[in-house]
Amino acid sequence: MAEIPIRCFAVSVVLLRKVGVGCEVLLLRRNHTLIGEWCQIAGGIEDGEKAWEAALREVSEETGLSCDRLYSADICEQFYEADRNAISMLPVFVGFVDAEAAVVINDEHSEFRWIPFETALGMVPFAGQRHVLKHVHAEFVQREPIRHLLIREMSEKS
Repeated sequence: MAEIPIRCFAVSVVLLRKVGVGCEVLLLRRNHTLIGEWCQIAGGIEDGEKAWEAALREVSEETGLSCDRLYSADICEQFYEADRNAISMLPVFVGFVDAEAAVVINDEHSEFRWIPFETALGMVPFAGQRHVLKHVHAEFVQREPIRHLLIREMSEKS
């Protein structure tokens, strides 16, 4: 009996910024894979890197931003890749960034948008992404995230 391998080689990051009484989520339009699709931040884990370290690095590389707080979203994004006949599982992280910080995208993306969750749900192409966004909205926006999920909090800049 053949098995379908499960691969965990990358991370997914939902970036949030507080605006007024709510939160906006950052979506990036892809240039290389899934060309033209709107997605959250994602990228591979490098040798010797912990998943959360990859999340912080990918945020920096893809947006030029640094997270004030980084949480485990306590959920994985998962999907089947037909070309590899494998199931990919990506741990999801939630990063909060300064609302005034400037986004500088790299060449993996053609544009970015800070948008409300409702708008984001209509823009992302995959059901798995919508599931992740709904979870993040429920657990990190509509309620205070539990402290046990906090991975890293940057101290105030002096």
